[in-house]
Amino acid sequence: MKLSAKGRYAVTAVMDLVLHQQDHPVTLSGISQRQGISLSYLEQLFSQLRRAGLVQGMRGPGGGYRLARPADSVSVAEVIVAVDSPVDTDGDRCLTHDLWDELSGQLHELLSDISLGSLAEREARIEQ
Repeated sequence: MKLSAKGRYAVTAVMDLVLHQQDHPVTLSGISQRQGISLSYLEQLFSQLRRAGLVQGMRGPGGGYRLARPADSVSVAEVIVAVDSPVDTDGDRCLTHDLWDELSGQLHELLSDISLGSLAEREARIEQ
């Protein structure tokens, strides 16, 4: 697993979705305005998130996106993996290959234990 700007933007966008999807689907234009992420970039990210089964698109007036599963059952790692291709560590081995391979595994394990629901709860406590 790697941490990239793409993964960071995806987590930010999905967290916005979690925080704003209470009664209706969330539009990408709304996420774009609130988070300062370009609409065309969000369209690319949400296409990948939809293919991974993490979000559902709803068409028509009042349409937008919702999480496909409860926020407590979606991990940060799932969001990042959905939009980022895995790091290729099978090519030429460098001196620190094993270090980066181990670090990648530990990062994935850490982020797998953090759900979007727990992040939303943390955000709600901060806003109070």
